[in-house]
Amino acid sequence: MARSLVIKVTAGADAPERCNQAFTVAAAALASGVSVSLWLTGEASWFALPGRAKEFSLPHAAPLSDLLDAVLTAGKVTLCTQCAARRDITVDDVIEGVRIAGAPAFVEEVTAEGVQALVY
Repeated sequence: MARSLVIKVTAGADAPERCNQAFTVAAAALASGVSVSLWLTGEASWFALPGRAKEFSLPHAAPLSDLLDAVLTAGKVTLCTQCAARRDITVDDVIEGVRIAGAPAFVEEVTAEGVQALVY
């Protein structure tokens, strides 16, 4: 059975190293052939909006926009329903390929057989 990885990133520009680490691990896992689902929650929710990842900068780190593009291309990206609502983000606002889903979908993903969940 193939293993998969669900990564929940709660940090954004408020904790740049933790935020970038989550995106880096997601992209590295995909490059290694691991199935990845990346959940944007808390301050990371803003990266579901066009152009926001390009604004993020961290010295000696891969550009967040490149990492996000890699996950959108080969994995799955989900924006937390409640996090989106608290920020007035709607399905019409998000980058193409980002879905909005809530806790039931997250629980379903992380409790599936062969899944490893990480929270940053």
